[in-house]
Amino acid sequence: MTDPVFWLFGLCVVTGVLASAEDLWRRRVSNPIAVGAFLSGVVAQSIFGGLKGAGGALLGGLVGFVVFLVFYFLGGMGGGDIKLMAGFGAIIPGVEQVITAAIMAALVGAVMALVFLAVRFVKKKLGPEGKITGSGLKSSIPYAPAITVGVLMSFAEYL
Repeated sequence: MTDPVFWLFGLCVVTGVLASAEDLWRRRVSNPIAVGAFLSGVVAQSIFGGLKGAGGALLGGLVGFVVFLVFYFLGGMGGGDIKLMAGFGAIIPGVEQVITAAIMAALVGAVMALVFLAVRFVKKKLGPEGKITGSGLKSSIPYAPAITVGVLMSFAEYL
């Protein structure tokens, strides 16, 4: 298993599991996870591609950050999500794949948001009779799982 993509995919899986678990539990992605992803991406890309790999990781991190920055300014996602995508961007092999991952994450996130809103609507309609008033649902939607799924889907071309 000396294929760099295998190791980069593995880093994405580990990062995604940690970020998703924290986001589902605490509704946030902490800096240590995002920074750890970014640094591990730069190190891994440097090992596999030397200075060119390091440059690619830095560029991928920048692209990952900038692509989601628009959503942050529109109020659609938090800063942790943007930093997480920057971390993934450093790990993912190639700027084109970073963009693909961001698009896939946006699509998965849209589906998740629709499901979340549908569940919230149904729970509010149940009201006191169903003993669920909707107050048990937090208002924010954890986006790290969608980002993770989008990133992992972007590796499909290597399968």
